[in-house]
Amino acid sequence: MNDIGIQPVAETAQAGAGLTQWQRVSNTFTAPSKTFEDIKRGNRSWWLPLIIGALFSYILFAAVAQKIGIQQTVDNQIRMDPKAQERMAQAPPDRREVINKFSVGITEAAFIGGPVLGLIGAAVISLGLWGTVNFVFGGKSKYGSIFAVSYYAWLPMSVKALLGTVVIYAGMAPESFNIKNFAPTNMGAFLDPVETNKALYTLATALDAVTIWTLVLMSIGVAIVAGTKRSAGYITVFGWWAIFVLIGVGWAAVMG
Repeated sequence: MNDIGIQPVAETAQAGAGLTQWQRVSNTFTAPSKTFEDIKRGNRSWWLPLIIGALFSYILFAAVAQKIGIQQTVDNQIRMDPKAQERMAQAPPDRREVINKFSVGITEAAFIGGPVLGLIGAAVISLGLWGTVNFVFGGKSKYGSIFAVSYYAWLPMSVKALLGTVVIYAGMAPESFNIKNFAPTNMGAFLDPVETNKALYTLATALDAVTIWTLVLMSIGVAIVAGTKRSAGYITVFGWWAIFVLIGVGWAAVMG
């Protein structure tokens, strides 16, 4: 059980003092190898990146609620999806009202419960990376180390949330806001989601600068804590990412 245990706050007794969490956070942006080497030594606390991510996601949520409006956000998503728009048009008025209230509630819940959803996502992603780098590439990582790497590697997503907040307050037209692509960090942000081919739009959105930055950090971290070549980390992380991107593009092509 120790090999897959997650240690959210306390450092292991064997790890020693190591870096502070603030040092690991700052080094993630300036010298990521130092952060991941410290995690490999057993200093696997990840609550600070969790708090930072939650803080910036709630800042974005506040901007959306204040400047865009949750109802407008839902309306935009329906308008950007012709099939959803058609379903709403064909539904009777009382049914449309129920669907609308449900969509608004789900959107609010996704923002409010973001940190919890992030924990679940990190647990699943870390399990896939841990299994791949250990059993395919002969790594010797612990699940808790991969989990901590995931949270520190996701820190650039806070930059994306901040950029999205700035764009909203800079005067974005509420009717043009896309909650699925809220920051101009990929080519999809500059394409019309209605007029553009769905598969192309999905691919353009997936090729996101901040996402690539995150994947590079995760690749470095996975390789370091697993004790493998750097290439093994890149193949593990980008391999899984490519699989999910291809699935998403294929689904968009079929449904589009």
